[in-house]
Amino acid sequence: MNNPVSDDKRVYIFDTTLRDGAQTQGVDFNPADKALIARELDDAGFDYVEGGWPGANPTDDAFFADPPTLKRAKFTAFGMTRRPGRSAENDPGVAALVNAKTSAICMVGKTWDFHVEKALEIELDENIAMVSDSVRLVAKKAGEAMFDAEHFFDGYKANPEFAMGCLLAAYEAGARWVVLCDTNGGTLPHEIEEIVAKVCEEIPGSHVAIHCHDDTGNAVAGSLAAVRAGARMVQGTLNGLGERCGNANLISVIPSLVLKMGYETGLKAEDLTKLTHLSRMLDERLNRQPDRGAPYVGESAFAHKGGLHVSAVEKDPSTYEHVEPGAIGNQRHIVVSDQSGRSNILARFREIGVDIDPKDPKVNRLVELVKEQEFNGYAYDGAEASFELLARRTLGTVPDYFHCNSFRVIDERRWNAAGDLVTLSEATVRLESGGDQEMTVAEGNGPVNALDAALRKVLLPHYPVLADLRLVDYKVRILTPGDGTGAITRVMIESANGADEHHWSTVGVSTNIIDASYNALRDSIIYTLFRHGAEPHQI
Repeated sequence: MNNPVSDDKRVYIFDTTLRDGAQTQGVDFNPADKALIARELDDAGFDYVEGGWPGANPTDDAFFADPPTLKRAKFTAFGMTRRPGRSAENDPGVAALVNAKTSAICMVGKTWDFHVEKALEIELDENIAMVSDSVRLVAKKAGEAMFDAEHFFDGYKANPEFAMGCLLAAYEAGARWVVLCDTNGGTLPHEIEEIVAKVCEEIPGSHVAIHCHDDTGNAVAGSLAAVRAGARMVQGTLNGLGERCGNANLISVIPSLVLKMGYETGLKAEDLTKLTHLSRMLDERLNRQPDRGAPYVGESAFAHKGGLHVSAVEKDPSTYEHVEPGAIGNQRHIVVSDQSGRSNILARFREIGVDIDPKDPKVNRLVELVKEQEFNGYAYDGAEASFELLARRTLGTVPDYFHCNSFRVIDERRWNAAGDLVTLSEATVRLESGGDQEMTVAEGNGPVNALDAALRKVLLPHYPVLADLRLVDYKVRILTPGDGTGAITRVMIESANGADEHHWSTVGVSTNIIDASYNALRDSIIYTLFRHGAEPHQI
């Protein structure tokens, strides 16, 4: 076939953070992490969210057994083509993909003759048959099949006829996308553009995707070059996570496509403003320090120090700012005067449904309060519920549901009657609610669980809505490691409502890990009560 390069301006965004990102050294997602990140990607308008590899490990099995409900993105499973010597219908790996019941399935297969002959030790024709058979079955069973052409650019340079034969086999078998993978990250942007253009002469660009690794620091540039050549899908990860040097950073790719090159994606203008939050949310979720110098979304991306730069920016921002910071949810930061923040605060107000006059002096107070809190270690990009409570308290709109006058947590490690070594936690709380003062004791699997149990023991009779509150995840980050055991600790708690599966995160900071945990736990309880319109308990 000989199809012209598509001039369609729509580019599809395929996120592989939950699989490729998990291969990053030091990154370890649990099912709760995956579910939260998938929902954030969906909310931002990503077209595809790849969840992982069903059957590959217990984490992915648990995630696919209880997948998040996505409204805008297609939830996608990843796997490989059938094995040599068996049919696609009888291959357990292909069966696991089909049984995952996702909206789409992406399968990886060989396209470099060297790998086929030396690693798989099979004939080239058999490899092409493996691709064709697998794609045809998945397209029939799942509805949307994709083929990840592993080491495609190396394969094309070595044997273009065979590499193209693999792509054509997938396309003709019904693949929605054939994905050209620069698996070792060694292909430079000009080479990618040339080869993608040749591919698009035989396969419509509307069915061609690019997947770059960053081993030469060119993954973003290579992805953009592929789009220029006709590819209409880009695969990559948030913040460029991935094995070795990482993958194409979608946080940089997306605004470059939309704001610089005039392409359209599933992210509308209002979605682009979520990119800064999305980037920082991921770092906070992984207990990683956000990169201040990250393109577009870094804290220093639009920072200007005193002198000529500031003067020029004040007269004409485009002098030193290549895009308007607010377009991707970032903000200008004048280091000397430190006058940034109002626009972001007002934008967050709009997101949580708060209508306030921008000239209200309470806005200034909240801006300063957020800065003070972040200086003390708080981070609100990954804790939207704590930010909302902080904002609403500043406006005086959060009811006084309860006071914790004191709490005490005791851990006991001992041998039980059966001879097993056990560790038990016991929490005692003294609460005041509506004039009533109560004290109770509860045990738990760890100090935070015990504290949660004790709080609910007092509050549940007054606030039955707390029965549906679930603590989904708990993360600790040491902010001042040089202080040893006296370091400042940040605790992030993710919670969910069992009734409607709404998820939210809260944050607490203290030199005492239990105190930090209580702060985050208290916010989660108060947020639940406020969200459900609970009335303060009266005597």
